[in-house]
Amino acid sequence: MTHRKSWAEPWKIKMVEHLTMTSKEDRMKAIKEAGYNTFLLRSADVYIDLLTDSGTNAMSDVQWSGMMMGDEAYAGSRNFYNLEKAIQDHYSYKYIIPTHQGRGAEHMMSQILIKEGDYLPGNMYFTTTRLHQELAGGTFVDVIIDEAHDTESEHPFKGNVDLEKLEALIKKVGADKIPYVCIATAVNMAGGQPISLGNLKDVRALTNKYGIAIVHDMTRVAENAWYIKVREPGYADKSVKEIVYEICALTDHATMSAKKDPLVNIGGFMATNDEVTYQKAQNMVVVYEGLHTYGGMAGRDMEALAIGIAESVKDDHMRARVGQTVYLGEKLLSYGIPIVKPIGSHGVFLDAKKFLPHLSQDVFPAQTLAAEIYIESGVRSMERGIVSAGRNKATGEHNRPKLELVRLTLPRRVYTQAHMDVVAESIADVYERRESIKGLRFTYEPEYLRFFQARFEPIS
Repeated sequence: MTHRKSWAEPWKIKMVEHLTMTSKEDRMKAIKEAGYNTFLLRSADVYIDLLTDSGTNAMSDVQWSGMMMGDEAYAGSRNFYNLEKAIQDHYSYKYIIPTHQGRGAEHMMSQILIKEGDYLPGNMYFTTTRLHQELAGGTFVDVIIDEAHDTESEHPFKGNVDLEKLEALIKKVGADKIPYVCIATAVNMAGGQPISLGNLKDVRALTNKYGIAIVHDMTRVAENAWYIKVREPGYADKSVKEIVYEICALTDHATMSAKKDPLVNIGGFMATNDEVTYQKAQNMVVVYEGLHTYGGMAGRDMEALAIGIAESVKDDHMRARVGQTVYLGEKLLSYGIPIVKPIGSHGVFLDAKKFLPHLSQDVFPAQTLAAEIYIESGVRSMERGIVSAGRNKATGEHNRPKLELVRLTLPRRVYTQAHMDVVAESIADVYERRESIKGLRFTYEPEYLRFFQARFEPIS
């Protein structure tokens, strides 16, 4: 008889943080005060926090010891040079500009490379990335494959670029109107879906043909590398570290929110192989972030990041990281709950349209579902649908994405499998009463990135 082999986390627990257990009455009061927006809940009112994997990771004992080696010199901190070497060794990029977090890098990249009237093709939008592109005068164009918009599709690489869509755009607007193609690894808004190396190589060949650069949104590149290892022919014997390097080497520039893959709580960087772009970024960073050798980060944070980069590309770590996500996804599927398939890398995405089919997109089904999950159990998730998509900058109408999702995002090295069981069972309880759930309407809508601060009320 053959037995299925279990895996276990490649770490043991050294310290614990106590969680808050609340009553349903407490949670009803808290979500009302938060305007039915899980971003506006106080963390003290949350039991299991799956809002985001950004900055919510548990650092290792080695990272914490590195924090004590922080060189807090204003200029030329030794930790910057340790970080620079880690990025060059693991990610291939020549020039590094540290930033306080990923959107600082997005801001600089957009202002340097985009001019008014440009078009920015990419494998699905991300909220802050698209906003920075628009503020610089550009227009985002989605060139991801159609399967990425289908939650039922089992395509193994739903982050792939549709090469025909990309080339059609180039021919329509001209290569001089496309400063770069934006390639995200482990595409967030598609459900944590990877891009294959074969597809990325084809994109590289096409952009080389037209003289167009590639900007890599690399915040979850190691997770993408894991799925290449287990899904793409020819890479089973390659390490995550080797695959990460190969991905990065196919691109020209990069932005990194280091609060994800590299296992730290704050930080980011912009990277490039182009010296002119690097020099422009050096000029910008002293205006918006800090000196070019700290960019808004403390020396101790740069040291933790340098160590975290090396830890993030270890196969055992990534097996457990993605394995926990798959565990939660399979548990939800066993209850018949509709999710994005195949299961992504950093979170499980509930299909709110199928979960609440009686609610139109105009009453924000994903936002509604996130609030209901919190009320049920104290589990905090987040909306990734029409609220996150914002409004069309020309017409003012809602952007209407095909995907209306609730993201259950797993922080790295934080929760146990028992926590995942609680999450799945709680969502199953909501699913049983789904027909009684009503939608929401805005009571406050900010101009930019409305999902962060918008407020709602239930439709009676």
